[in-house]
Amino acid sequence: MPVTAFDIPEKYTYQNGFNAYHETEAVPGALPIGANNPQKAPLGLYNEKLSGTAFTAPRNENQQTWLYRILPASSHSDFSPRESATYNTNPENKPHERIHQIPNQLRWDPFDLDEGVDWVHSLHLLAGAGDPAMKSGLGIYIFAVGKDMDPHEAFYSADGDFLIVPQHGVLDIQTEFGHLLVRPNEVCVIPRGIRYRVTLPSGPARGYICELYQGHFQLPELGPMGSNALANSRDFQAPIAAFDEDHSGSTTYTLLSKFAGDLFAATQTHTPFDVVAWHGNYYPYKYDLGRFNTMGSISYDHPDPSIFTVLTAPSDHAGTAVADFVIFPPRWLVAEDTFRPPWYHRNTMSEFMGLIGGQYDAKTGGGFQPGGASLHNVMSGHGPDAVTHEKASAAELKPVKVGEGSMAFMFESCFMVGVTDWGLKTCRKLQEGYNAESWEPLKARFRRPEEGGNVNGTKGHRRVEATDYLTGSSGDQ
Repeated sequence: MPVTAFDIPEKYTYQNGFNAYHETEAVPGALPIGANNPQKAPLGLYNEKLSGTAFTAPRNENQQTWLYRILPASSHSDFSPRESATYNTNPENKPHERIHQIPNQLRWDPFDLDEGVDWVHSLHLLAGAGDPAMKSGLGIYIFAVGKDMDPHEAFYSADGDFLIVPQHGVLDIQTEFGHLLVRPNEVCVIPRGIRYRVTLPSGPARGYICELYQGHFQLPELGPMGSNALANSRDFQAPIAAFDEDHSGSTTYTLLSKFAGDLFAATQTHTPFDVVAWHGNYYPYKYDLGRFNTMGSISYDHPDPSIFTVLTAPSDHAGTAVADFVIFPPRWLVAEDTFRPPWYHRNTMSEFMGLIGGQYDAKTGGGFQPGGASLHNVMSGHGPDAVTHEKASAAELKPVKVGEGSMAFMFESCFMVGVTDWGLKTCRKLQEGYNAESWEPLKARFRRPEEGGNVNGTKGHRRVEATDYLTGSSGDQ
C-alpha cells in the first residue's frame, strides 16, 4: 500500500485558509502595530516586503507579505553561475537543447529514485511550454531526491511557483515563513522567490512538480455547485513563524537561485531563515487531497474532469487555464445507462497525468504505475484502453466505489506541452508501444439495424416524454 498522509504523524502546527490574510510572530511583540514600515521595527528587526504581484495589481489579485527579520534578504554576496555546463531547466534558452513537440500519446514507467542527490539536483524537467524569462507558460518536473540539503544552504526559484506533488517519501520543508511537512496524498505550493531547504525524514522521496511561470494558483469558481464543494478554503494550511538565530559571522551559508532555468549561487554569513514575524497573503501552503469534496452525476452521463479541479491558474481567456491541478480520488459512481470510465476524447488542452498510489480506474494492467506518468497532448486522442472498455461496456450498472486506495492527478494546460531530451531519452523510462497496447486492440462493432444492431445502444435508452409525467405512461420510445 502507498504511504499516505495518515501514516506519518504531523509535527508542525499551521494557520488555516486559502489566500487568507495571515499574521504570525515567533516572539511576542515582533509585529508592528498600525504600520508596516515603522522607523524602527520592533525588537531591532528589519522591515522587508515580499511582493508576489505588481504593486498596482487590483486589490483582489494583489499578493504581498511583510517580513520582520534579523537581517534583510539582500545581505549576501553577488550571485555567480554554478554548474552552468550541466544544470539547466529551460532548454529553450540553449541552442543545443530543445523542447520536442510530439502528437503521440506518451507514457513513462516509474522514475528511478536517486539516493545521491539533494533537492536542488533532483529536479528534472520532463515537459513544458513557454519561457520563465517571459513569465509565460509552465514546466513539469520529476523530482527524485535521496539526501538532505546541506544545513547551510537555501534554495529558491525566481522562475515560478512550485506545486509539489509527493508520490513516495516525505518532505520536511523549512521556509523563511516557517515549516511544512508534506506527505504523500498532500501537496504544497511554494511561491516564486521564497527561500527554503528540504530534508527527508523517511528516506528518499519522489514525485512531480508543476512550475507555474505566470500568475498564481487559485481556487476554481464553484458556479451552480454553490458555496461548498471541491477543495474548501479552510483546509489549506500555512506555516506559523519560526526562525533560526545564527548571525555571528562565523558560518558561511550558500543561497542557490534558479533563474531563467540556470543555477546561481551567492554566499552570506547569516542564516537565511531568520524571519521572526510576518503578515500578508503571499506565503507557502499545503493541502491534504483526502479532504477534497468530490462532486459527480447522480442521474446519467458524467461531468467533464474539470469537476475534480483542486487549483487553477487562469489564462487571460475566461475559462481557460495555463495550468489546472486535477485529481481523481476515491468516489462513488451511480449514473444510469452511462459508460462510466472517461469517454474517448480529443482535447484542446494538454493532459499530463501522474499516479500517486493504487490503480487508475481507466487503465488495466501494469502500464500506468505509481511514480510513472503519461502525456496526451493537444488533440491527441485517448481514453480507456481496450480491456477497460470491454469490461465497462458489460458491467452491471449498480452503485460502485472506484479508486479505493488510489489517487491519480492531472496537470492540464491550454499550451502545447513539449518533451525534453531528458524525458525522451536520458531517463530511459519512456514506454514503447503505449498506443499499440491501449487502443489498437479496439475492434469495430458497428452493425446496421437490419443486421441486428440496436439503434438505441446495447441496452436501449429510455427517453421519457413530458406527457409521461402527467399521464403516468412509461413507454419506451
